[in-house]
Amino acid sequence: MRQLIEAGLAGGDLHPPERPWHRIQGPDDASTLWYAVLRKQVRGIHIGSLAIRHQPHHASLLQDGWEEVPVDDITVPGGSTAPAAGNGTSTTRR
Repeated sequence: MRQLIEAGLAGGDLHPPERPWHRIQGPDDASTLWYAVLRKQVRGIHIGSLAIRHQPHHASLLQDGWEEVPVDDITVPGGSTAPAAGNGTSTTRR
């Protein structure tokens, strides 16, 4: 969220980012080193999930047809990929 606010694409909780950005709930310290953002297309829309890498839940999602979202699709174009302290949410493009 911090990256989107700095890029002028969001104004915080009162002004969330517009599509194609969507919030994914997660812990404040979620980083792509430990967590994977996954998506799956269901009935024409993508749903998302956050899972700890290399754990049984992560493996079962991948086995069930979920795909990892590349880190470059999670960050603001031209922005930093460094994890940010936040409000417990990550934001990803569809």
